[in-house]
Amino acid sequence: MLQRSAIADTICRTIELGVTITGAALDGEDRTHVFCEVLEPKNTCPGCGRPGRLRDHIDREVADLPIVGHPTRLHIAVPRYLCENPDCATTIFRADISTIVAPRAQVTRRTTTWILRAMIVDKMSVKAVAAAVGMSWNTVNTLALEEARSLASAPARLDGVRVLGVDEHKWKHVRGKGDSSFVTVLVDLTPIVDGTGPARLLDMVAGRSKAALKDWLTARDPAFRDRIKVVTMDGFSGYRTATAETLNKARAVMDPFHVVHLAADKLTVCRQRVQQDTCGHRGRSGDPLYGIRRPLLTRIGLLTDKQKTRITNGLEAREEHLAVAVTYAVYQDLIDAYDQPHKRDGKIAMYKLLKRIHTGVPKELAELAQ
Repeated sequence: MLQRSAIADTICRTIELGVTITGAALDGEDRTHVFCEVLEPKNTCPGCGRPGRLRDHIDREVADLPIVGHPTRLHIAVPRYLCENPDCATTIFRADISTIVAPRAQVTRRTTTWILRAMIVDKMSVKAVAAAVGMSWNTVNTLALEEARSLASAPARLDGVRVLGVDEHKWKHVRGKGDSSFVTVLVDLTPIVDGTGPARLLDMVAGRSKAALKDWLTARDPAFRDRIKVVTMDGFSGYRTATAETLNKARAVMDPFHVVHLAADKLTVCRQRVQQDTCGHRGRSGDPLYGIRRPLLTRIGLLTDKQKTRITNGLEAREEHLAVAVTYAVYQDLIDAYDQPHKRDGKIAMYKLLKRIHTGVPKELAELAQ
């Protein structure tokens, strides 16, 4: 058993790697070289499983975490053993240090994780990270991409997902010629529902179609699909159909943002319809409804007294504006229902609201109730 260098191992956190520092040096490139030995090397022959006899040590140099702002090179003295079993095809083998560094890798496993965290969490550029670890831009970028792909493909990442959020996102905006690129974004909303943390991004799939979502869900294992209880989405029928065809136990719901957005669209459509019916043309400056088009979509609590007066005057300007007034009241009640501090009160308010708008209301509200 080697003697631990407690102070140095603690400062450099090599104690976490299962190695102990035996020496250190600086080079002319401002790098720190740390020399260490494996504390508990495994001498089991990979060919026959018998213990081998120590032959010598070889130096394995890999990049490690920066020390006080300087790039670090870790020199691991890896034991080599002789297999004395005459029936084994293996003659010489090395101690397994795959928990410290992957085979043929240039960096320790913890450094690869640190590189990705520095870019994603700390918002460091690839250039800054490359300078910190003393490696090229291309090497650091490749390491980050490989680690990200490894994390994304880890099956355990999807464990515990019960509430799945689905939405579209315009990935690329194109002016002039060319098509804009859309992706389907999948998010784990379970932590928000449980109150244990923020939502987690699960994946982004090219396209915004039924096939994009269905193919992604089909590629997951049955246990994942059976675990999903709720899928939140916008009003796109393709997502709803894909959910119904692949997640038999899940309930598709529209998330609050899209419900309020849909209600705002219905209010706008109602205002435009009444505008045409009463004035015979699209909104113009001076028209009562056109003048309040923006304040109508603003929550009452955020309106100034002047804006409230303008809305009241605009809605009461003509008797035919009653449909807009009713739709506006429902729009505000919908927002208030979502804003209730207690979930039970919000559900009761929403239930009463939906029951109220099923019949005898402007046609835009009847469509919203569906």
